[in-house]
Amino acid sequence: MMTHGVAIAGWSALRVGKYMPGPGARGVVPETDRLFPVVRDALAMAGIGPDQVGAALFASNPPSTEQLGFAVQMASRLGLKCRAMLAEVGIMGLTGGLAFDMAADAIRLGRCDYALALGLCYQSNERVPVAMERGNRVVGDVDFQSIYGLTPISWYGLDAARYLHETGQTPADLAAIVLKSRAFAADNPLAQFRTALTLDEILSADRIVDPLGRHDVPAQADGAICIVLAREDLVAKKGPCYARLTGRGYAHDGHFQMGDRAHDITAFPAARQAVDDCLAEAGCKLDGVDLFELYAPCSITEALVTEAIGLFLKGEGCRAARDGTSGPGGPRPVNTSGGCLARGHPPSLTGLYGLLECAEQVTGRAGVRQVVGARRALHTCEGGNYNLALAHMLEGIAP
Repeated sequence: MMTHGVAIAGWSALRVGKYMPGPGARGVVPETDRLFPVVRDALAMAGIGPDQVGAALFASNPPSTEQLGFAVQMASRLGLKCRAMLAEVGIMGLTGGLAFDMAADAIRLGRCDYALALGLCYQSNERVPVAMERGNRVVGDVDFQSIYGLTPISWYGLDAARYLHETGQTPADLAAIVLKSRAFAADNPLAQFRTALTLDEILSADRIVDPLGRHDVPAQADGAICIVLAREDLVAKKGPCYARLTGRGYAHDGHFQMGDRAHDITAFPAARQAVDDCLAEAGCKLDGVDLFELYAPCSITEALVTEAIGLFLKGEGCRAARDGTSGPGGPRPVNTSGGCLARGHPPSLTGLYGLLECAEQVTGRAGVRQVVGARRALHTCEGGNYNLALAHMLEGIAP
């Protein structure tokens, strides 16, 4: 149970894109210089100074970041003197969500009044052979699986092949999720890809891992983001509508990625458990959620996770995108930011970008893509093939 209510007091982020000259390059703008104004602007929105920040949880940087002890250097640059926690945290795709979770805990437990969840990801300067080799070691047991070269995108390809086989659907059905993602991203100033695609462009693009094509998988992306969390009473007295953290759930299904034990790789039981626990803590049913910002690196992942959590029936995740149910103006909007496929996917920060979208939606600050009347937003992020899942519920509180 929360000992103190937690709210979001401010945020700022760079548009997702490529900020590095190329693989192996040093940045034209160093990481610290890129992140500094983002944090400054988030603090300004929250109406606080750096001296009021008691905890700062940094999403861990990719290996291409040359500065070790990045969080400590950045804290010094910002003028932070944290008494509750200063750390770099990470576990695969949960990294951004974990930083948010730990920042919230620092406030919940009464250790500080204000905490930051933040980070910078320069992914586009990572050398491809290094990225591939690390990806192999993430997917499987380094002693007997990674040597065969299965990459993370490959497991999503296996998911897709299995799903299409079981449901009788085709790559054109998966393409509906890509089209829907681009439609949302068109009105998101933080999105990497804001231009529309046609069905033919999606289906004729190069296959990356069959049946997934170039637009079914995320592009390389860089980003920087900072979310300011605060004790709720300190935010409430300032007047404007704010986002309150009302629920949280976490689950691990006991498998290591693809694993060495037979199991249904498309079932995502950890996602279902984490969401169920989050809903229970929030005192809310799934039907009471107004929008869903779900970590989905590939088109197939969105279909599978929406079905796993019970939002759509088995085989209906793609159809929901095709018939408009999960798209702009639909009754069950999913990934209103554009998601990983269109907003972009700087891996260690994706969870934070998703939570920012939820905060904007429930406080009525999402502009053209605003979900009318949005009060509750459910966010998830994952590690592995949704072997690990972390869910948060944000609720908009009117003055």
